[in-house]
Amino acid sequence: MTHPLFRDDAYLREAEAKVVALTPEGGIVLDQSVFYPTGGGQPGDSGQLSWEGSEMVIATTVKGEDGAIVLVPAEPGALPPVGTAVRQSLDWNRRHRHMRVHTALHLLSVVIPLPVSGGSIGADKGRLDFDMPEAPEDKEALAEALNALIDRDLEVSEDWISDEELQANPGLVKTMSVMPPMGQGRVRLVRIGSGDDQVDLQPCGGTHVARTSEIGRIRLGKVEKKGKQNRRVYLHLDN
Repeated sequence: MTHPLFRDDAYLREAEAKVVALTPEGGIVLDQSVFYPTGGGQPGDSGQLSWEGSEMVIATTVKGEDGAIVLVPAEPGALPPVGTAVRQSLDWNRRHRHMRVHTALHLLSVVIPLPVSGGSIGADKGRLDFDMPEAPEDKEALAEALNALIDRDLEVSEDWISDEELQANPGLVKTMSVMPPMGQGRVRLVRIGSGDDQVDLQPCGGTHVARTSEIGRIRLGKVEKKGKQNRRVYLHLDN
C-alpha cells in the first residue's frame, strides 16, 4: 500500500520516497506519494521523478492493486530498481488548477441543489451532470451566486465518518452514479464553511484548495442536454 501524502497535505509539492514495486506495464510504485491517482473525476497528477544520475517525466498516476499508487512514465525508459531512493516533484500548476476546479464544482452543486449524475475535472474547466429535466432559466444568476460563495473566503476542511454513519445519512451523497469508496471502515468528507457558515458537506477523496477565495473568478459555460432528465453544466477558471 502506498501512503497518500496528498491526503495529509494537498499543498505538498515534493517529497522523498522509495521504490517498492514495478508493474508489468512499466509503472512505478512508491512507498509514499505526492501524486494523486486518477479517480472521482479528477485526473492523475503529472510531474517528475529523479534519482541518482537519472530523472524521468511522469505523465499520469493511476490506482493499482491493494492500495498501490502507480506512477506512469511519459516515455519508456530505464526504471529505478526496487529499493531506490527517489525524489518526486509535482507539476504543481496543473495540480493546483485541478484543486481550484474541484472545489468550484462542489460549490456548483450548492447553487444547483439537484442530484449529480456525473462529473469531470480539468486544468481549465470542469463539469457536473445534473438530474435536471429543464435547463436553468437564468445562468447568469447562477454564476453570480457561485462567485458570491467563492468571495466569502470559506474554509475548506475534512472530516471522517464510518461506513455505517454514511449509510445512515444517505443525504450526504450527492452523486447518483458513483458511490463514495467504502469498505475501509471510514469515509472522508469535505466540508466547505463551518458552523453557521457551512454550505456543503459531502464524501470526496480528491484534493481541494484551503479556502474558497483561492478558486478565483468562475464563469459558467454551456449547458448541454444529455438525455431526457440530464443537463451537463460547465464551469471555467477565468485565470
